[in-house]
Amino acid sequence: MANSTSLKASKVYPGHGPLAPSSSSSSSTAPCYFTSKQETFTVWMKSLVLNGKGCTVFDSDGHVMYRVDNYNSNSGNEVFLMDFDGRVLFTIIRKKFRLLGLSWEGYRACDKEIDLKKPGFQVRKAFKILRRCECKVVLGLDKNEPYKYKIKSSGTNKMGVGCKITDMFGEVVAEVKKKETRSGVVLGDDVLTVVVKPCVDHSLIMGLLVVYNLNHM
Repeated sequence: MANSTSLKASKVYPGHGPLAPSSSSSSSTAPCYFTSKQETFTVWMKSLVLNGKGCTVFDSDGHVMYRVDNYNSNSGNEVFLMDFDGRVLFTIIRKKFRLLGLSWEGYRACDKEIDLKKPGFQVRKAFKILRRCECKVVLGLDKNEPYKYKIKSSGTNKMGVGCKITDMFGEVVAEVKKKETRSGVVLGDDVLTVVVKPCVDHSLIMGLLVVYNLNHM
């Protein structure tokens, strides 16, 4: 990674040293993406790779947790959500259906090739009223236990600033806002805060937000 990238990232987490993976993503054991407490992440709408187009996700300690490097690539129908080391967590594929229109499907990484008939989630844009977008999400398709989420936006900026992800009961499981410093200064449209409720798979939440951003591009 270029030193210039580390310097630019200092605006996201001032006072932190060189970029480093989070302890959970760098562990030799299988990482855990569920916790019993609320988690807060920072999304920086920049890639760690030189000339890459994507985003970088930091945990609450300022360590890199997730990354996307291939937004707007020549193979724009396929995007990868990765951990710090570049291990693919979700392969996200754009699909077109004659009746349903455009949708994105996310396939959780495993040791074997992905089964295109069993996505972990599917996201479809539902409607757009007063410049506010809503997406319908179906989860658990890979386990034949489907359940539904919704993503609702109150803005039109990247990654759906002001968006909330709700479960089938209408409870908020994650929320995205512009990041502010402790003194209340907004860091810009490209630096966001994501709050994930306890016992929610935050790797899945990041996969859904990647799709939501792609719908806004």
